[in-house]
Amino acid sequence: MLKNTIKGLEGYAGAYGLITKLKLWKYFGVPILISFVIAALIAVAAYGWSDNLGAYMAKIWVWDFGKDTFTSIVNFVAGIIILALGLILYKHIIMALSAPFMSPVSEKIEAYLTGNTYSPRKGTFNSQLMRGIRINFRNLGMELLLTLPILLLKFVPVVNIFSTFLLFLVQAYYAGFGNMDYTLERHYNYQNSLQFVRQRRGLAIGNGIGFMLLLLIPVVGVILVLPLSVTAASKVTVDALQAEKSTDVV
Repeated sequence: MLKNTIKGLEGYAGAYGLITKLKLWKYFGVPILISFVIAALIAVAAYGWSDNLGAYMAKIWVWDFGKDTFTSIVNFVAGIIILALGLILYKHIIMALSAPFMSPVSEKIEAYLTGNTYSPRKGTFNSQLMRGIRINFRNLGMELLLTLPILLLKFVPVVNIFSTFLLFLVQAYYAGFGNMDYTLERHYNYQNSLQFVRQRRGLAIGNGIGFMLLLLIPVVGVILVLPLSVTAASKVTVDALQAEKSTDVV
């Protein structure tokens, strides 16, 4: 899986140049706007709710001794929880709503890389939107199911260090998953796409790591995260599809 993770990250090499070469920037206007709006709404919510959540969590400590220390800890943990849940919602909302705009981008990249201008499956705007919502709603549920137990580990000394890394990998996997599906939707139905990504988890994680790291860049990250991550995912997914076809022929 490590090899595929590295491949997923390598997809970002030359992504900016490829977007420019194929004149794809015009497709990212609406998704970037969606990204900005959703990021702003989640940031406002996180700022307003973190103190309230921390105060609520602090009530479980009924003793006077160590209360200030415990309150400081739970306020920090509350911030992490809000941030983690905010990132989860941000990822899946923007990827679902951007599906009709990202699918043409992926299609043009695939045509360029393979030399084949024929698209095996061309969905309508509505069908691509519904596919994006279905995939990301499913991934949202799975990610929350995995994330909530990991967040509880934040209360365990030492273990909480590893839980942060694990939480990052889970977030990365589902971010990469969503980006890869913009290409897969032309080749596979819903179930087969899930199986394809499961068999190549490393590619999804590698792409998602780039996605998450881009979001660490203030303002610019929100602008570039979709263009670069979708382009990178399209490149590695097309390569994986081509490799699978070659294996089937053999």
